[in-house]
Amino acid sequence: MSKAIDLLVTGGTGYVGRHLIPALLARGHRVRALARETSLARVPAGAQAVVGDALDADSVAAALRPDDTVVHLVGTPHPSPAKAKQFEEIDLASIRATVNAARRVGIGHLVYVSVAQPALVMRAYLWVRGLGETMIKEAGLTATVLRPWYVLGPGHRWPIVLLPFYKIAECFPSTRESGERLGFVTIDQMASALVHAVENPPDGGKIRIIDVPAIRRAGK
Repeated sequence: MSKAIDLLVTGGTGYVGRHLIPALLARGHRVRALARETSLARVPAGAQAVVGDALDADSVAAALRPDDTVVHLVGTPHPSPAKAKQFEEIDLASIRATVNAARRVGIGHLVYVSVAQPALVMRAYLWVRGLGETMIKEAGLTATVLRPWYVLGPGHRWPIVLLPFYKIAECFPSTRESGERLGFVTIDQMASALVHAVENPPDGGKIRIIDVPAIRRAGK
């Protein structure tokens, strides 16, 4: 068991956050969840709800404390190519606000959920998440970037029909790398990988990338 860590989670009322926050609390960490007033009832029990706007840097900064670990989970639900506008208005705006607030306050570690790259589909989504990674790098923040492709779980299971094709791709040298990099992870694997990232930050000022195979290993 690592020492207790003070965390602020943005997007904690969403799909990943509702699985992650209980896992962090079970490990003895102190979790605050930034949420709009209308979403406070969805903050997982045991976390301290903090009223704020994840799209506004001043609001995020007001919820932060120096040396906090910040887990950024804000994003458009159920991403699809038709949601390019939401990616810019929500995903991009929120990571920009978090990076600006984190740099201003002086946090200890930023954990950011990006997306597996490169890929031939969801180009607007990849562009926004990649730009988020660039913002983190240019701000000089100590950060861990997780790059899942699709996180399987309750209400998020339709791609499971594609699993046989992924298994075939992983058998051939010419397609193995893409099959592994763009493979699926489960929500439990994702939560475990995020907990591991929180508890094991990289050295100061460095950025660590955790890809799909590493997410799967952390979830074992």
